[in-house]
Order: sequence, then C-alpha cells, then structure tokens
Amino acid sequence: MSRQRYAEFMRYRWRIMLGYAGLVSVLVGLIIVAPCLGLPFYPGEWDLAWGVALPGTGLSVLGAIIWRGLLPRGGATLSLQEGAVVVVLSWLLAVLVGAVPFILIGGLNFPQAVFEATSAWTTTGLSVVNVENACHLLLLFRSVMQLAGGAGLAIIMLSALTGPSGSGLSAAEGRADQLVPNVRRSAKLVMTIYSGYVVAGCVALYFAGMGWFDAINHAFAALSTGGFSTRTASIGYWNSPGVESVTILLMLLGTMNFVTGYALMHGKFRSFFKNGEIQLQMTLIPIAILIVFSGVTVQLYASAGKQVRVAIFETVSALSTTGFSTVGYGNWNGLGWLILVGLMIVGGGTGSTAGGLKQYRVYALYRSLITELRRMFLPRHAVAETDVWVGEQRRFLQDSDIRQTAAFAFLYVLTLVLGTGITASFGYSLKESLFEFASALGTVGLSVGVTSSAAPVGLLWTEIAGMILGRLEFFVIFLGIGKILKGLSESCRELLTTG
Repeated sequence: MSRQRYAEFMRYRWRIMLGYAGLVSVLVGLIIVAPCLGLPFYPGEWDLAWGVALPGTGLSVLGAIIWRGLLPRGGATLSLQEGAVVVVLSWLLAVLVGAVPFILIGGLNFPQAVFEATSAWTTTGLSVVNVENACHLLLLFRSVMQLAGGAGLAIIMLSALTGPSGSGLSAAEGRADQLVPNVRRSAKLVMTIYSGYVVAGCVALYFAGMGWFDAINHAFAALSTGGFSTRTASIGYWNSPGVESVTILLMLLGTMNFVTGYALMHGKFRSFFKNGEIQLQMTLIPIAILIVFSGVTVQLYASAGKQVRVAIFETVSALSTTGFSTVGYGNWNGLGWLILVGLMIVGGGTGSTAGGLKQYRVYALYRSLITELRRMFLPRHAVAETDVWVGEQRRFLQDSDIRQTAAFAFLYVLTLVLGTGITASFGYSLKESLFEFASALGTVGLSVGVTSSAAPVGLLWTEIAGMILGRLEFFVIFLGIGKILKGLSESCRELLTTG
C-alpha cells in the first residue's frame, strides 16, 4: 500500500472513530439532561435546570454534528485499538462536560468538579459534595451518571443503538463476555436485565423504609456499585435491617457478571454454582464476615444484631466495590482495615458494574498456582493444565492467558503502591493512604475521611487518575492514548511533508 493510500485509509478510519465518539457524546449529553425529568416534583429548583440542561444539550448537539458528518451510513466494525480510542475520548468528554453542573450549581471549583464527575462516571462514590446542603437536582444528577457509567457508557449504549460494531468496543470497555453471540442483542439483554434490577430495587427500598427520592438514588447507586448516597451517614442513616438487607441484595446483583445473572434467571443453577467467580464469592464473603465479626465488630458494638449486621454489610460493600457504609471506620482496628482493603483489591465480577482487580483474575491466578503446585509432584513429562469454569464451559487457560493476567495484577499492585505513596506524601498515615487509594483504584468509594472538600488539589488529581485507571483497566488507556498519539504524529508528519 502506497503512503498516499495508507494516509487516505487512516483518515477514513479516524472519521469512523470520531463519528462513534460523536454518537456517544449525543448519548452522554442526554444522560446529563435526564435528571431534569425530576424537576416537576421539586418545582422550586426550576431555576437551576439551566446548569444541567445547557452543558448536556450543548454536548448532544456537538456530538450529533460530528456523528452525522463523519460516521458512514450503517456504521463500521472497530478493532480493539480503535475501540480503545472511542472509549478514551468518550470518557474524557463525559468527565469534562459532566463536571460543568457541579461548577454551575454545585459551587465546586474545577478540580473538585472533575473529581466528582470522575467518581460518578467510574461508579466510585468518593465525594467532595456536602450532600446535606445539595439540591435534589444535583443529587439525582450524580446518581444518574453512576447508573449510566455502571451499565457501560460506551459499549452498552453504542452497540444497542447502532448495531454490532465488532468486539472492539466491548473488549475496550472490559466486557468481552456476551449473553448471546451478537453484540447488539447482548447489549439489549444487558440493558433489559439492568433496567429490571433498577425498577425492582427502587420499589424494594421504598417498602423497606426509604422515601421515593432516597430509594431511587440508592437503587441507582447500589446496582451500579457506585455508592453515592443522599445522606452523610450513607445507609447507616436509616439504621434499618430491612434497608440493609435490600441494599446487600442489590450490591450482590450489581457485582455479578451479567452472563452469570442471565444464567441464574433462566434456572441454570448448575452452571451458576460451578462458576469460578461465584465459588470465590461464596468462599471470601463468609470468611471475611467471620473475621470482621470476631476480630472487630464484637468488640465495638453493644448488641449482637448490630455486630452481625455491620460485619455482613461492610464486607459485601467492600467486595462488591459499592462503597455504602453503615458505620465509620475510625475506631476499627488494623485487622478490620486490612480485610476491607483486601476485599476492595479483589473487587467484583468481570463483566459487571464493579471494579477492583476482578474476581475472575484472582480465581484464574489461584487455579494456576494450584496447577504449579501439582506439577511439582508429577512426573517430568506429565501434562497439567489450568482450568476454570465459566458458566457451563470449562476453559483451559493458555500460558499467554496466565501471563496477561499476572501482568495486569502486577500493574494493579504497582499502581496501588505508587498511589499510596503519593497520598501519604500529603501528610496522611500509611494505613489511611492505603485504604483511601485502594478505594479509588478499585472504584469502591469507602473512605476514612481523607477525601473531602478540604483535601489538597494534588490528592484529588491522584485519586482521579486512580479511578480512571481502575475503571478502564490500564491497557485500554494505554492502547487508546497510544493510538491517538500515533495518529497525531502521522498527521504532523503528513503536514510537514506536504508543506
């Protein structure tokens, strides 16, 4: 292929990528405007609507122009690298435009607004907003962003509306598993399941004792494993076993792989319980509850009911990376902090709304460790393969799969160490720094008080980087930024050559 033809081909591919990014921008803008639908219930806040409607409408209009002007009719298939470019550009626009309402009607400065928007879209839940003084519109705005971010900002909406765009977007969003072979049908099924969860969650929380506004916000935040609350004390505000029970169920549904949830709804109990992630959850949760109960809560809370409830709720909240809480952790001992940090690092299911290292990777590394130990006792030429169960399929992992998983785990831990060190450099203790950055990197949202409106700007940017890296899983960002920089370099070279 000649240089000229290659340049024309790349311009065509960039038109496709930017066209898809434009389409996603249309959808992001509509999401930003969506909370205005709640204003008829709070007519006193109509004068604030412009602060949400203006940036949302502006982004949708701009995105529509780019989409219609650049994307070919019928769409096109995207490679993994191209999908990564679309995802990176889409998330960048979503964060920057999503920050605007926090400045216009929330009174935050630019770093704080970007932090809040990043926490919302990445479903983290760390916050610098004073929720007790915030208006209903702003609180609903945060929750809607979490709901959309949890569903998969790019892959779910884009493929559901425009048809199959290949595996590029789904892989780039960290959602390679599909319910059915066709990406478009799979996305629609995910949206159906997600919507059903949301409706059921809102109703259940209302009957458990919340008002409708609180129920809607907390159902959105629980199922997206986001953790934003309308109360400073989070779920602890209600001090209700009923509210806590419903929230636990919603958090577990949110952290479950959509493929696994689909199997459960269709009565495939055998494949559900054979799933490696479910087996890991069924092992980790009871053990962690027992340790937290016997080593922490039994010493802190008077009644046995409170001791058990706190142990169960905080354990599920940490592992699911939701970030709701019923108590503060200032009086917890080091053992309790260690368990919560460990659970936040493990995280939720692959292909779910949760963050963290992801349970599938932990399970795969565990299975590979067992295989290596077995090999020590086998004859030299015996063959031992690492197998994992995913639904009804027994998969044998290749060495390349294990290497990639181990590389990701190493990169995750290295980032955790670096982020903890940077956080500690702002004057916080090592355990506070580890807890807070593990929460940001795992997109969890649990906090020990480090993150606040008074936090140093440098700390907020550090956590912003952690939240984005954790949500888009490192390699997607590397691929996307690498592709963008390569494209810019080629454009500059072409301009210099023609000039």
